[in-house]
Amino acid sequence: MEFGSRRTVAVVVFDRLAVFETAVPCEVFGIDRSAMGAPTYGLLLCAADPPPLRTTEGGFTIDTPYNLSHLPEADTVIVPAWRDIRETPPDNLLDALRSAHDRGSRIASLCSGAFVLAHAGLLDGRRATTHWMYAGLLAQMFPRVHVDPSVLYIDEGQVLTSAGTAAGIDLCLHMVRRDHGAEAANLFARRMVVPPHRSGGQAQYVEAPLPPNMDEDPLGETMSWAVAHLGEPLTVQALAAHAHLSPRTFARQFLAMTGTSPLRWLLVQRVAAAQRLLETADLPIDRVAEACGLGSAANLRLHFGRVVGTSPTAYRKAFKQRATDDVQPGAMGLRVS
Repeated sequence: MEFGSRRTVAVVVFDRLAVFETAVPCEVFGIDRSAMGAPTYGLLLCAADPPPLRTTEGGFTIDTPYNLSHLPEADTVIVPAWRDIRETPPDNLLDALRSAHDRGSRIASLCSGAFVLAHAGLLDGRRATTHWMYAGLLAQMFPRVHVDPSVLYIDEGQVLTSAGTAAGIDLCLHMVRRDHGAEAANLFARRMVVPPHRSGGQAQYVEAPLPPNMDEDPLGETMSWAVAHLGEPLTVQALAAHAHLSPRTFARQFLAMTGTSPLRWLLVQRVAAAQRLLETADLPIDRVAEACGLGSAANLRLHFGRVVGTSPTAYRKAFKQRATDDVQPGAMGLRVS
């Protein structure tokens, strides 16, 4: 698999920073996974305050040779959770973010980092999200921002925001997917042992945080079986029979475990399988639809557009692997007749 030139990600760090939200982009973008065939990123921790920088928990400090003057080196600038949502960020940080935006850098916030972007004016007139606990205050403080607390993350093109805490993983993997395609994001997610794509399209409406490791959940065996048989006409009755439960009990337990319905979950898995086939195989669109259990090209286009936000043809054009050997559908548990 071939990828384009290496991209550089800058994470803005400051005194009293949140450990988890800072560690997430470091984990996603700072580790060399080229041995797995994954793309690599350059990572800079750019201090907005004089180091060493204290953390809000854990009792340790962070030192870095980089500061805000290094932001021009970055293609993407990430602001993790802000230390105090009622504190106005310093002017030097806000000016640096505006300059990065003006240069064309992609700007992203994790959790309450949205407040920093809002203070910089980068969210004016845009949809944005943050931790659900702070969404009301963000909307109150910045009435020009269209706050949506019901989503995992929002991609407005050059400016992206995530909801609280673990949603930062979803946003970072989304940026990998946007840069290099779904298969690259899958490689990252597999290494991190997290779901590569939680349900929803570009809007990412939160319908279900899927189990990080399906094999460890009560219905995990059935979910794994379903993923391996997406080309078959799966129904709630079929899934329930595999789990040795009544359809009513299965649907109730599935909703309690995942937060979504079995059919909605199946649809998202089928679209994700279609993404992989569009990247890795030269199948016509109608055969991709059949292999993923979506029946027809028209049905694939309908659901693919709703979930991914683009057409299968446009997606393939953007992310088709330039690999020596295409991955065959059977290697992914998909059957093509």
